[in-house]
Amino acid sequence: MVKFIEGFIPYQGEHCETTAMGNLLQYAGVHLSEPMLFGLGQGLGFIYWDSKGMDFPFIGGRIKPDKLTAYLAERLGLNVRYQETSSVNKAWQNVRSSIEHGIPVGLKLDSYYLDYFTNKVHFAGHYAVLYGIDDEYAYLADTRQQGGLVKTSLTSLAAARNAKGPMSSRNRSFTIEPNDALLPLVSAIRESLTMNAQDYLNPPIQNIGNRGIVKMSNEILKWPSRSNNFEHDLCLTAMLMERAGTGGALFRNLYRDYLRECADRLEDPRIEQAHCMFTEIAPMWVSVSASIDHAGRTGEHQELVHASKLLLEIADKERAAMELLL
Repeated sequence: MVKFIEGFIPYQGEHCETTAMGNLLQYAGVHLSEPMLFGLGQGLGFIYWDSKGMDFPFIGGRIKPDKLTAYLAERLGLNVRYQETSSVNKAWQNVRSSIEHGIPVGLKLDSYYLDYFTNKVHFAGHYAVLYGIDDEYAYLADTRQQGGLVKTSLTSLAAARNAKGPMSSRNRSFTIEPNDALLPLVSAIRESLTMNAQDYLNPPIQNIGNRGIVKMSNEILKWPSRSNNFEHDLCLTAMLMERAGTGGALFRNLYRDYLRECADRLEDPRIEQAHCMFTEIAPMWVSVSASIDHAGRTGEHQELVHASKLLLEIADKERAAMELLL
């Protein structure tokens, strides 16, 4: 069987979850920029995630997987239909039925198993949209870094959907159902700004949000003794922060551009000021990842001291910017 959704044009995005939603919305006739999708989804965050079972800490710059989609749907009044199952066969039937009815399907995946990912790192919080199938391959719309339209074998897709471990779900898929009208964008923007700032400034534990950046500033100095493979661990961390679908600067470029759109629409001086602050903050994150990468390649631990100081400056600036948005 060969089935493709007619008229499907890929949405051009940098980050996988916003790109997936952008693809579904665009096919439904709703056109919003990726920064707008990220911001309305209250996407900005931070996590310094470490545990005894991990080889090295994970640095994240956004909220939990699935939350962004849920918040975006809530802000815009979207009808999103989610399906999860522990059955591989049932999971395939779910998405195949949607494709046969001409409906593109969002998928949550472990990118490690996808044929077109050459950097084999387990990440079960990856998203793409299925728009076509045949007897051998699944055809997906993924982020711009992957060229937009890609394919992977049905076997690899099944493995990617059924993966276990951190951030994984049980063969999660989702579609957007028809809706008469979206909620007003201005009110959605105001609520997303307030709620994102509230969550960022009041994390439940110290390794999340603004407090998490301060924690990283302290922990980064311990990395030489924390790592068993110093060059690999630091260079991979720097790459993930800057180029693994973050839009650059650990998602701060996306949020900066969201604030620019907000300021243009709302003409609020506080949003304008917050935008100016994130314009300064974004390149500071680039400098942090560059220092981490340089430390990994050269073994110069002084680069980590520099990154630690920068992180404290970033924490102060981000706290002040988000307080404006409250």
